[in-house]
Amino acid sequence: MFEQQITFLTTHDLPTTAHFYEQVVGLPLVRDQGDCRIYRVSTQGYLGFCQRAEVDPTGIIICLVTADVDGWYQRLVEQGVQFEKAPAINPKYDIYHCFLRDPNGYLVEIQRFLE
Repeated sequence: MFEQQITFLTTHDLPTTAHFYEQVVGLPLVRDQGDCRIYRVSTQGYLGFCQRAEVDPTGIIICLVTADVDGWYQRLVEQGVQFEKAPAINPKYDIYHCFLRDPNGYLVEIQRFLE
C-alpha cells in the first residue's frame, strides 16, 4: 500500500490554474515547486499542475467525491463558475453529480455515491 497519491496534470497558464484551484475551489496548496503546484484534495490525495507547452485535456476527468454536491455547486456558481451539467442523478452508476471545466479545459466532476 502507498502512503499518498498525486495526480499530475499539465497547464499552459499556471497562475490562472492556481487561482482557480486555490481561490475558487479552495484547495490548500501544499507544495510550490516553481513550475508545479500541488494541492491537497483529501487526507492523502493530491492534485498537481505543472506549467508545460503541451496540454491535452481530452479524455481526462478530475473527480472530486463529496457528500455535499449541491453545496459545492452553489459555492462555485457564486464564484462565477459555469457548469456543463447541473447536479443530477445518474442511475447507470448510482451517483449524484455535476460537471464543470477548469481553466485548462479539464472536465471536473463533483459526485456522491448513492449506494
